[in-house]
Amino acid sequence: MIYDYDKTKSSIKKIKKISSGRGRKHPVFRFFDKDGNYIAEVRYGNATANALQRGLWTHTKNATPFFNSLTNGWINYSHSESLKELFELALLATENGHSAANSVLLSYINELKGTGRAS
Repeated sequence: MIYDYDKTKSSIKKIKKISSGRGRKHPVFRFFDKDGNYIAEVRYGNATANALQRGLWTHTKNATPFFNSLTNGWINYSHSESLKELFELALLATENGHSAANSVLLSYINELKGTGRAS
């Protein structure tokens, strides 16, 4: 999926500053369209905030009009809760966990191919 920054920029009609709540130390600016629909937000932080806590964010399902599919919808992961969970777990796993998961996935791929061997 590709985020349409130009469309986002031209659709922003309201900006709301959120500066407290949920343990927040730094401001967040949320952007909304003319109908009050959430588009995106910018999160700020100093050196104590890691890179994932700063920058432009959006919640894909709430900003669908601002995304285009590179495959024109041919590949669609929006209904694969298992795939989303796999990515979430992979981000938290260790190198050993990644290696073990790769072995399991490769065995399923080979099973689908009908080879029964690693490639």
